[in-house]
Amino acid sequence: MKYLSRLKLWTLVGALALSMPALAQEAFRVGFVNTDRIFREANSAKSAQAKLEQEFSRREKELGDMGNSLKNASDKFEREAPTLSESQRQQRQKQLVDQDREFQRKRREYQEDLTARRNEELQQVLERANRVVKQVAEQEKYDLIIQEAVYINPKHDITDKVIKALNAAK
Repeated sequence: MKYLSRLKLWTLVGALALSMPALAQEAFRVGFVNTDRIFREANSAKSAQAKLEQEFSRREKELGDMGNSLKNASDKFEREAPTLSESQRQQRQKQLVDQDREFQRKRREYQEDLTARRNEELQQVLERANRVVKQVAEQEKYDLIIQEAVYINPKHDITDKVIKALNAAK
């Protein structure tokens, strides 16, 4: 996948190089947007994060309580194991294993649900951001906006403009 992206980039660079004489007559404007900063700093991204925290806080607390309960039960078993009969020890070990299995299952489900919801929310933020990037590009007459680069001169970074426009829009 990365190979295709590099190939596309080099194809674009080659096409730009071939069209340099034409570009000399007309300025070619390139801008850059840092999507990580948008996800960290835009109000819509912060709002999405707060929404997720509120939505998942109850389950997170339940998992914490369940983990503590499991740890306490395990500690209690370790302390009492020498005094238990073999059948009691086996029964308690089985209960701990079952309790741990249930805890791991719920934790996995929680992570999967949280990841899916986070992706949904971030996708909405990204779609809004892309609309704003397009507006900024059209208003300021950019020919190309890049979202991923190894290096970018800060004078081409329009991330602050995009965040400002995103925060101003409702």
